[in-house]
Amino acid sequence: MAAMLEEYGARMQEQEKEIKSLIAEIENLKKPTVLDYSLGLGEMVEENTKLKYRLNVLKRSLQEEEGKTGTSMININQRLQNIFSVAIKVAYPHLENPPLAVTPSQHAKFGDYQCNSAMAISQLLKAKGEKINPVEIAKQIINNIPKNDIIEKVEIAGPGFVNVHLKKEFVSKLLTDLLVNGVQPPPVGPKKKVVVDFSSPNIAKEMHVGHLRSTIIGDSMCRLFEFVDYDVLRINHVGDWGTQFGMLIAHLQDKFPDYLIVSPPIGDLQAFYKESKKRFDEEEAFKKRAYECVVLLQRHNPEIIKAWNLICDVSRKEFQKIYDHLDIKLIERGESYYQDMMTDVVKLFEEKGMLELDEGRKIVFPPGCSMPLTIEKSDGGYTYDTSDLAALRQRIFDEKADMIIYVVDNGQNVHFQTVFAAAQMIGWYDPKKMRVEHTGFGVVLGEDKKKFKTRSGETVRLADLLEEGLKRSMDKLLVKEREKVLTPEELKAANEAVAFGCIKYADLSHNRTNDYIFSFDKMLDDRGNTAAYLLYAFTRIRSISRLANIDDATLQKAAAETAILLNHEKEWKLGKYILRFPEIINKILDDLYLHTLCDYLFELATAFTEFYDNCYCVEKDRQTGEVVKVNMCRMLLCDATAAVMAKSFAILGLKPVQRM
Repeated sequence: MAAMLEEYGARMQEQEKEIKSLIAEIENLKKPTVLDYSLGLGEMVEENTKLKYRLNVLKRSLQEEEGKTGTSMININQRLQNIFSVAIKVAYPHLENPPLAVTPSQHAKFGDYQCNSAMAISQLLKAKGEKINPVEIAKQIINNIPKNDIIEKVEIAGPGFVNVHLKKEFVSKLLTDLLVNGVQPPPVGPKKKVVVDFSSPNIAKEMHVGHLRSTIIGDSMCRLFEFVDYDVLRINHVGDWGTQFGMLIAHLQDKFPDYLIVSPPIGDLQAFYKESKKRFDEEEAFKKRAYECVVLLQRHNPEIIKAWNLICDVSRKEFQKIYDHLDIKLIERGESYYQDMMTDVVKLFEEKGMLELDEGRKIVFPPGCSMPLTIEKSDGGYTYDTSDLAALRQRIFDEKADMIIYVVDNGQNVHFQTVFAAAQMIGWYDPKKMRVEHTGFGVVLGEDKKKFKTRSGETVRLADLLEEGLKRSMDKLLVKEREKVLTPEELKAANEAVAFGCIKYADLSHNRTNDYIFSFDKMLDDRGNTAAYLLYAFTRIRSISRLANIDDATLQKAAAETAILLNHEKEWKLGKYILRFPEIINKILDDLYLHTLCDYLFELATAFTEFYDNCYCVEKDRQTGEVVKVNMCRMLLCDATAAVMAKSFAILGLKPVQRM
């Protein structure tokens, strides 16, 4: 970038000298030929203006480059976009925001990357009355590519595609940097505060398969944000307030009258909930007392609050068992946390004159929305709408979040868009400056393509699902006779890694907005794009260094001293795939679709298999089995592959094991 800046600066200075020379000559001659010179002067002034513009662009780019940390991984695609952006602006300075498209090539014969902007620029120029062939445009782009350390050569193909071949020394250096510095995030700009609202089960009800997707997707998003060093607040917005607690507390008082002294042994909270609901529906006196308990709860009566806390604690312990299995970290902030903030929310909308009365209800009707929000019921009570507005306001003003992500099913999309619209209407945030987003997801289906249920038609308990996963995973391991080569501890670790990893990966590997079919048989299959296949592949890669009797210290020393040559086509292909990791991370940060990382992982594992089948890493004596030769350059490629896979697993919440 500095070289580019110097080049354009020098050219601009030359132009300025020529302009001064022309002006001096015009002043001296004062003859008719002045017209010819003035034409030359006009051209030079125009060219000089263009060069000044380009110089400013390059200065800004250079400043951005200087602001990046030295150990960050380079997004090659982004770097190429920067280069082609400069080339296009130099070639066609009169185009405002010219189209820019740089993508990895699908076939080796088309180079490593392609710039596909020429055709789109041709259409843009045509609309302005300029007819230029895309191939000519591609030539102009190529002629204006600034000096750089990335591109080996470029060539035009077809109707105007620009095929880009990368320099091997550049790719080799990036791989060395990865091995020396570890897998680092790409530059992502200033540090951000991110609030992620996910999981959110209801107190007194068991977590079921419907909570699975929010919990897994939300956790993985948090891991991604944490990887790029954002300040992440993981919020569990549990349902811990409302009228249902009246009947639960009333039932608790009847069933365990000494609950204030002796902690009640509520073994099955789900059964307890059903009992209280049955009484609420059938016993008028009980129903009346339940409503009285709600009023006392809202008034923070000490005895009622203790009963409420006891019920919440039983639920929390059950939730925590699930979270421990899945390695999920959360901070609980349920609806009760925002109760005292709701009055302010209603008051603020009233003061702004944004409330409407509808049959005694106080509603807010944001522009462009099909449904209003009810922020106060006719009896003076608050609703989920009020609670969600209070939560959003707290996250904006108290937490000072730069980004707020709600990981909730697609069915809540209209609700959240209405809440966001109301918050914008009252001026709490500007969507151009703050990212507030509902990242929805589809439902979990059974193999019959209907909502995933038990045989009796009930919702599948999440605890039962995880237990079944452990059983099926162990069955697979025993079929492969892994108990004969693994210690009991290793077998247990492998079982949990496969069972929970497969459940997570089956979810994350699908586009989150779509429904997906839950199938233990498919997710535990060690062929294809599954966690089972990838975890086994990772273990095999890690075992190569053990086979060669090479420890981590030797690999680290070699990484700093050994150049990665990439002479074989499969070495070259694998090296480039490894280095696409930062590009994948940037893309997911933009759209929050985690299946992109799963697709990348599978493609990386496939590229590694091709490499390993075609390029020997460790050569053994066929008779003695002793290691005869080790190709350290290729061992480093193995290590780089494993490092990127391990970091990807960490973002997805999978736990690889050394032996499987």
